[in-house]
Amino acid sequence: MIDYQSILTKRIKEVKPSGIRRFFDIANEMDDVISLSIGEPDFYTPWHIRDAGIKSLEMGKTHYTSNKGLNDLREEISKYMYRRNEISYSPEDQILITVGGSEAIDLCIRSVIDYGDEVLIPEPSFVCYNPITVLAGGIPVTIETKVEDNFRLTADALRKAITPKTKLLILPYPNNPTGGVMRREHLQEIAEVLRGTNIMVLSDEIYGELTYGDVRHVSIASIEDMYERTIVVNGFSKTYAMTGWRLGFVCGPKEIMSAMTKLHQYAIMSAPTTAQFAAIEALKNGDDDIEMMKSEYDKRRRLILDGFKRIGFECFEPEGAFYTFPSIKQTGMDSEQFCEKLLYSQRVALVPGTAFGDSGQGFVRVSYCYSTKHILEALDRIETFIKQL
Repeated sequence: MIDYQSILTKRIKEVKPSGIRRFFDIANEMDDVISLSIGEPDFYTPWHIRDAGIKSLEMGKTHYTSNKGLNDLREEISKYMYRRNEISYSPEDQILITVGGSEAIDLCIRSVIDYGDEVLIPEPSFVCYNPITVLAGGIPVTIETKVEDNFRLTADALRKAITPKTKLLILPYPNNPTGGVMRREHLQEIAEVLRGTNIMVLSDEIYGELTYGDVRHVSIASIEDMYERTIVVNGFSKTYAMTGWRLGFVCGPKEIMSAMTKLHQYAIMSAPTTAQFAAIEALKNGDDDIEMMKSEYDKRRRLILDGFKRIGFECFEPEGAFYTFPSIKQTGMDSEQFCEKLLYSQRVALVPGTAFGDSGQGFVRVSYCYSTKHILEALDRIETFIKQL
């Protein structure tokens, strides 16, 4: 028999399966489960966007696009980035269309990281940064963000983490799982630390349209001296409820984008054509859809925060994305124990904070991209669980 363990690379064997999917898969095998575990909008893709995709199919637009993506789509992304973020990117050589934001992150890390390079990763944060860094031969260096800092990366913590081997800083804001955001004044402090270094920034702005209150999201690429060192990752999944269309984009310096496009050519070829036509319509006429969905998420945010307050959980008030990150330390259980017991006793699926890094211990991630009815039922069950404890 073949010894497959001797065939698999050491790096892939060291990568742990996603902690998010683990609880989702367990919940799928059970009856009567209320899940607040997955970060997928419960909205359908707006009809005018779906219609644009359907029309492209009816017109026979089913062939490969250029590796970089449809020129019309890159033009619209350029307009969008200026309209919403006041940043100018050339459609010709500074924008690449990818298969979701996840591919963009992978391309970025693999294009700039050599063996032994260090990647700074604020945690808690999305599950992919660490394993992709490892698979690229890099060294993940985590920086713990704290609830007393509203889960923001501080300039002091960044300064202490930088070494001569530091090559890339990942800036995952608005943040999954905490809902923390970086306002302009915080980004200016980070920029001050980076000036004079050769460190690049991967700014994952997939939740950039989902910030609450009167202050819009600010991209670090718009901060003085940061444009030339920033690679902005974004996409259509969260903003336009287009998760299944698998479409993202990345903007940055043309030299970096050229390298990423070369890797994209060999690994992917081009992003889905139908999704690209739908995305053109989203960018042209989807601003009202963004505001409608954001308003609904904000209502759910308030609902779930009030519910946790009633239950007695300490919970940081998220300012972005569609997650809360309550502390469960008062229960005496760790994050995994809490989620398992809650799932089996009350049929409610949450994600342990440790799925997003060791600093997530004592917290759980709760998604509120579900209906009000769904959220209220989950809160009732969680309250019952806590009373039984």
